[in-house]
Amino acid sequence: MAHCALEIADVFRSLGPAWHRSANLSLGQLKVMSAIEQCRTAALGGHLLRCEGCAAIEVAYNSCRNRHCPRCQAGAARRWLEAREADLLPVEYYHVVFTLPAAISAIAYYNKAVIYGLLFNLAAETLRTIAADPKHLGAQIGATLVLHTWGSALTHHPHVHGIVPGGGLSPDRSRWIACRRGFFLPVRVLSRLFRRRFLEELEATYHRGQLRFFGEYAELNDLAAFAKWLAPMHASEWVVYAKRPFAGPKAVLAYLSRYTHRVAISNQRLVALDEDGVTFRWKDYRVNGRTRNKTMTLETGEFTRRFLLHVLPGGFHRIRHYGLLANPSRRANLAKIRELLGAASATIGCSANDLATVAASPAFVCRHCGSPMIIIDLLQRSRPIRAPPVERAHA
Repeated sequence: MAHCALEIADVFRSLGPAWHRSANLSLGQLKVMSAIEQCRTAALGGHLLRCEGCAAIEVAYNSCRNRHCPRCQAGAARRWLEAREADLLPVEYYHVVFTLPAAISAIAYYNKAVIYGLLFNLAAETLRTIAADPKHLGAQIGATLVLHTWGSALTHHPHVHGIVPGGGLSPDRSRWIACRRGFFLPVRVLSRLFRRRFLEELEATYHRGQLRFFGEYAELNDLAAFAKWLAPMHASEWVVYAKRPFAGPKAVLAYLSRYTHRVAISNQRLVALDEDGVTFRWKDYRVNGRTRNKTMTLETGEFTRRFLLHVLPGGFHRIRHYGLLANPSRRANLAKIRELLGAASATIGCSANDLATVAASPAFVCRHCGSPMIIIDLLQRSRPIRAPPVERAHA
């Protein structure tokens, strides 16, 4: 498979060990850099392949499988989507976005697990609470939430994208209650409840001593200073918005394939790496309310720093399912909904034969003639993926 001429791995390799020693990176960030640099290289081993058609010999190196690696996430997205296809319902789907104010985004960088966890859980709670209210929908709903922590220019901008079926089960689970066509839930009501609940939980988290503050925010360790900092956010507008419903289940899948396994920046957006730094494409959403495609050049170290802002805490899940779609009861809930809708449980756009064909597809295909390639030898990896050693000064 052809690769981009310029990749994130090339940017990382250009920095050299001196930059690593001076950059004050966490162990997790160093591990991500090491994994991306080694991805699909001899360092990770691989397979020696021979084409059954033209007998061409090729080497396929192993991927790092790191969730922050631009090379690996396309395959991960395909595997995840195959599992999600069978979950789709023949109803309208809506896209809802919950965004944190800039002030909270700033402290989230040093409190990722706590703040991102609140963002997930309270966005889901808000959706379920308003949907359960008989004044709005009066139903139990389900939602899939996906965390993104970046803006187009790689700035720290935590927000969750919600993909939500347009309706839910009645409280007694005897019928399906559909949303009004083209309208899910009132975003102003969602925004106000989300703001109130988030600030309540943030304050409770602070009193439990679960937040850390450094640098210009160190003063927030003082209770009075924290209360003063928090006060204006009770009156500010929080950004929650719902987009138009998707144009059918296939459009939901297309959206999911773009968003679920996206990383902070793809290799395709990179333009150049030279003495001026890294040039990449980005979208400016602030020009007269319109989106403008632009290019930006950042010093190589600054570009890398921004990329590494988005390394998630170890074990943190950035795709989560809630309500009717929560993992323990998802299958039973979907079966009940299909029964009420009188819908078959067939996979959207794929027959059983299609799925069998996909399952039987060869893992490697010859790029010359398209024939299957067989593994004739295994290439051992030369070293494990780990953070590079840090040189320490001798006493």
